[in-house]
Amino acid sequence: MTGFRLIKTSPRTSARAGELVTPHGSIPTPVFMPVGSQGAVKTLTPEEVKALGINMVLANTYHLYLRPGIGVIEKLGGLHNFMGWDGAILTDSGGYQVFSLAPLRKVSDEGVTFRSHIDGSQHHLTPELAIQYQEALGADIIMVLDECPPHDDSLDKVKKAMERTHRWAERCRKAQKRPGQALYAIVQGGVFPELRRQSAEYLASLDFPGYAIGGLSIGEPKKVTLAMIEETVALLPETKPRYLMGVGSPEDIIEAVDRGCDIFDSALPTRVARNGALFTWQGRKNITNAAYANMEQPIVAGCNCYTCRHFSAAYLHHLFNAGELLAYRLATIHNLSFITELMDKIQGAISDGTFLAFKKEFLAGYRPTDEPTRLSQKQKWLEKRSMNQ
Repeated sequence: MTGFRLIKTSPRTSARAGELVTPHGSIPTPVFMPVGSQGAVKTLTPEEVKALGINMVLANTYHLYLRPGIGVIEKLGGLHNFMGWDGAILTDSGGYQVFSLAPLRKVSDEGVTFRSHIDGSQHHLTPELAIQYQEALGADIIMVLDECPPHDDSLDKVKKAMERTHRWAERCRKAQKRPGQALYAIVQGGVFPELRRQSAEYLASLDFPGYAIGGLSIGEPKKVTLAMIEETVALLPETKPRYLMGVGSPEDIIEAVDRGCDIFDSALPTRVARNGALFTWQGRKNITNAAYANMEQPIVAGCNCYTCRHFSAAYLHHLFNAGELLAYRLATIHNLSFITELMDKIQGAISDGTFLAFKKEFLAGYRPTDEPTRLSQKQKWLEKRSMNQ
């Protein structure tokens, strides 16, 4: 059984608390999903992920299709059994990964033909196949195949991609056969408000179990991202969950919750952890900096995560500088613990009617990465991802 129950909305804001009901448990919202594209949250075991209070993860159909293959996973009992995870799973259709392979793919109304980033072999993906593969994987929540254009594409190109996404969404709906999986549509429209409104209205009329906001946080300025979220959410059904794809920085989550989003995913918390950037209530701290070489305290005083309860900042500093693999594991535990605690605090603030005060206090103390640096880092990551996936 799958569904969504809206529990409470926050005064003078669009923030809301709810509950996702899945075959693998009920999940309070707003919720953040760690990314386990290839069936694993990098550096952690499923037990460690669960111990952090995380009950839902994201896996990616594109990666699992190429390696080890959908048939292998299906034969071994489905994705939950394959990866040893008894919580909920959301699978992306793989559309974003395919469309990031710009020189290696060809798009038509039928689907997309692409070459594997691993061995150059040619493959063909259609809306029907995207559903077939996700049904075989057995995820709790599955996504339609969509076309995600670059953020700087022209109005005409973005409009054509949006219209194709709509047609593909209908085909995905018709292709769905397996009961118990919630199929979410994906709103596109780039950075054009009129297209975002058109996409949200059209897809809402099809009455999907949930709605994702795609094609954002891919290089556009943050103020544009927030404006497009507002345009979209205003036209989505209040009784359905709203999933903002690819957003995972604490300040962006806070702003998106304020605008009515319920579900988030991003590789950012785990990726920056492996680069030595640890979340604190004052912003990200680079543990490799010399300032931490002799720090006896944990990176965040009072943090209850395994890392902060057992190790000093000086020890983490040493592990990173020595290239020890344990560094990545401990940093990942801390960052995911931080995000989980943040989501718990957000849920509590919505429930007791103090979300706006909580948001104001958090943003007053949290120093985000400056915008030029953020955009530069994002662009480098997108370029590296399109090459290596």
